[in-house]
Amino acid sequence: MPLSKPRSGFTLIELLVVIAIIAILIALLVPAVQKVREAAARTQCINNLKQLGLACHGYHDVVKTLPPAYSVGRGIGVHDEASIGPTWVIYLLPHFEQGALYQGVATSVTNYQQFSKNPLPPGAPTGSNDQAWRNIRSTELIVMKCPTEGFAQVQGSRAGGSWARGNYAANQGPGDPNTHANGGSQNINGITGGGPMSINFGSALVGISDGTSNTVMLVHVRAGPISDDMRGVWAFGMPGGATIANHGVGDSYGPNDSGCCSDDLAGCVDRPDIRMGCWNGGYGQATARSAHTSITPVCLADGTVRMIRDGIDMPTWIKMTMRNDNQTFSYDW
Repeated sequence: MPLSKPRSGFTLIELLVVIAIIAILIALLVPAVQKVREAAARTQCINNLKQLGLACHGYHDVVKTLPPAYSVGRGIGVHDEASIGPTWVIYLLPHFEQGALYQGVATSVTNYQQFSKNPLPPGAPTGSNDQAWRNIRSTELIVMKCPTEGFAQVQGSRAGGSWARGNYAANQGPGDPNTHANGGSQNINGITGGGPMSINFGSALVGISDGTSNTVMLVHVRAGPISDDMRGVWAFGMPGGATIANHGVGDSYGPNDSGCCSDDLAGCVDRPDIRMGCWNGGYGQATARSAHTSITPVCLADGTVRMIRDGIDMPTWIKMTMRNDNQTFSYDW
């Protein structure tokens, strides 16, 4: 009897089994890789916020107050996007290794800061509406960018265009920016206080009567999905840009709220599907937002970084974002 030929290769069934095993292994591996990537991104984001918190303290050591959320000159409307002044980020540049960038616009920043003093001290320089500080608005600052941000490269196009994005904003407090300007307080749902940084105002740390470990100083925000949406622009002081305000009231609920129209910015796009609801009708309202899963990082006034869970109750969020409401809260970090 002739010997049968030795079999070579695999049968179709064997190949299918091997392919199925590989598919299962990939299905198991992909979530693990995604978790590792998110953990690395979250770590980088926390480091960014810590560096910015340290820069705030470095500024405080020199000036004896935190930087203003943004400056607005005498007679200028707080929502006049063509005439508002430098943001807290610009004031902090020398304190996070961007001294050379700051020096290029230092004269303009000084001119505008004098222009924002109201009342103007007797004999002080009057300053001017010097907008040359905007020459650095397109600079990409690594420390301002969270690795999870999907729209970081879409520069803002309003007010002259070429505005670089960022993911961290100053907390003006949960009330109206006009009311909080110059350190003012406002009653929000029975709780009265103001934010640690606001228009033409930065609090001294000793002025944060609630305690620096109980007060949110900086928050995470998202970048606008389209160029005309100025959310997440680090040199643009409006709420949603480099600051948050009027959050936790009206149709703005809390970090990462999923409702429509909850931020208010001219030119923005309403995207509640990605937790970026916005009303394109003016300026004045914006809350903290993050692409991290279910949490939003914040930097407290003592420089520590904490995570706020989605769905935090509004009274607690309001108390966290006031510097002087003199009320306690309980939150499981």
